[in-house]
Amino acid sequence: MTKEYYSKNAKAFIERTLNVDMTAQYSLFEKHLPTKGKILDIGFGSGRDSLYFSKNYEVVSIDNCEAFIDEGKKTLNNEVLLMDVREMNSNKEFEGIWANASLLHIPFNELSKILDNCFKALKDNGVMYMSFKYGDYEGIRNGRNFTDLNEKRLENLLINTRFKLREANISKDVRPGKSNEKWMNVILIK
Repeated sequence: MTKEYYSKNAKAFIERTLNVDMTAQYSLFEKHLPTKGKILDIGFGSGRDSLYFSKNYEVVSIDNCEAFIDEGKKTLNNEVLLMDVREMNSNKEFEGIWANASLLHIPFNELSKILDNCFKALKDNGVMYMSFKYGDYEGIRNGRNFTDLNEKRLENLLINTRFKLREANISKDVRPGKSNEKWMNVILIK
């Protein structure tokens, strides 16, 4: 369902999100990163974040939506792969993993396995950023699957992982017209 939504709405999604100012989220992530290295961008969508990080890092961008892959191959100067995060099988390859508003489409009961795959993909002391709509909702919203996180759900999720929670904060949505929505931003360290 979610994949089909993005396949049908890829162009409009890219137009709505490509120029959104993510400065605060980038800063939250980058302060934990080394000055050089390799970053995995999970669910890269419009390519906005891959474009930003590729200025200073080697980036690998993955998404399971072919329409995003097609556009990404035109606009990004880094490796772009058609891949579902559930199939990721990297080993100590990345200094950082960026999962901005992407893992929120995974059912809660599958997230700990995905985080385990991310843990394996990170080098020692690697850092992961992930963001979720703030709350405790899980289900269909606007034609897509959503898993929201709040402090309690994050705590329950991390019990089943090897990650250490470094930082979590709540922010307002930075997209135009969405400032009433809140997001949970999470930094995890291997």
